[in-house]
Amino acid sequence: MRIALRIALAASAALLTLGVAQAQETLRIGTEGAYPPFNNLTADGQLVGFDIDIANALCDEMKVKCTFVAQDWDGIIPALQAGKFDAIVASMSITAERKEKVDFSNKYYNTPSAIAVPKDSTLKGVTKEDLAGKTIGVATTTTHFNYASKTYTDSTVKGYPSSPEEQADLANGRLDAIEDDIVVLQQFLDSPEGACCKILGQPSPQPVEIFGPGAGIAVRKGETDLVNKLNAAIDAIRKNGKYKEINDKYFKFDVYGAES
Repeated sequence: MRIALRIALAASAALLTLGVAQAQETLRIGTEGAYPPFNNLTADGQLVGFDIDIANALCDEMKVKCTFVAQDWDGIIPALQAGKFDAIVASMSITAERKEKVDFSNKYYNTPSAIAVPKDSTLKGVTKEDLAGKTIGVATTTTHFNYASKTYTDSTVKGYPSSPEEQADLANGRLDAIEDDIVVLQQFLDSPEGACCKILGQPSPQPVEIFGPGAGIAVRKGETDLVNKLNAAIDAIRKNGKYKEINDKYFKFDVYGAES
């Protein structure tokens, strides 16, 4: 009986260990799906973009399977905290405010902010004085919204759920300007819808205390082991050429930015 009991207990322990291992084989990734070219939902419901390709490359490096969950930006951190997914790969800037709620990997890219306006705009610059009295569209709960709200205090800063909505209002003449990541803006300008508009300039300086050191992968607080694995995977794809392969699929320059 004792031998049988020991065998049964050993088998149960093995099954439990196997169950844990299997649970760790899949990494659930939350992303927005409304921020091209970084992440976007296609007409048939597929998630595509730089963030998606990077996430898949990191999962390959970590020898886990990626699954993706589309989540509205405003609720993406609460959804992570609630266990809807294990990590956020959605061009999320690493900031002190967000680090109070989540832990981050090292950056996986860092591109600057810029201001776009209609081609016939009479605006000459992107300073607070230049944009005084104007209405600026910015996606809410983003570093761009924080920057615009703190900098353009003599302007009306209008919040939008995501970048496409602000872009549409700029194209339709409802806004004087929009602020966003320069890559996102350039993709808009290169589209038929963006033929109306141009990049006016880049705000300078771009304060690190607002924009942070770049975009990182967010995980729940205390998940240090996952952060370390992600950091090692980011370093690996930078060294083995996979990062450059993905980068060159979307951009004509290295979006990683300066080495940090």
